[in-house]
Amino acid sequence: MILLTQDLRARLLANGRRRGLDHVPVVKFFNPLGIGTWLVTELDEDGDTLFGLADLGEPELGSFSLAEMEAVQLPFGMGIERDLLFEGAFPLSVYAWAAHKAGRIVLDERSLRFAAAALQREGQ
Repeated sequence: MILLTQDLRARLLANGRRRGLDHVPVVKFFNPLGIGTWLVTELDEDGDTLFGLADLGEPELGSFSLAEMEAVQLPFGMGIERDLLFEGAFPLSVYAWAAHKAGRIVLDERSLRFAAAALQREGQ
């Protein structure tokens, strides 16, 4: 599977040029056979360094390599995949807050709305 289409790459690069903003995740990658979920908001100009929320057992914000993700070889000829149905609905900070509370990346709307409201209260 191609992890990044030209459109996704363009959107991630545009976000990468505007660092410091709380971008909405553009793409979700996952390990179809086990642990590993990534919500990606940015791509550096090097075309390899992604930024977002990664969960490999404990969620954390940080950078990771597209080339390394593409090189992962799983059993049955599988690799890391892109969630074709994912649409980011909240800024990355909301996903990160919810993940911190749950101990894993959560995508259900109820948890994310709760996290968004909590972040709004904290900001007041």
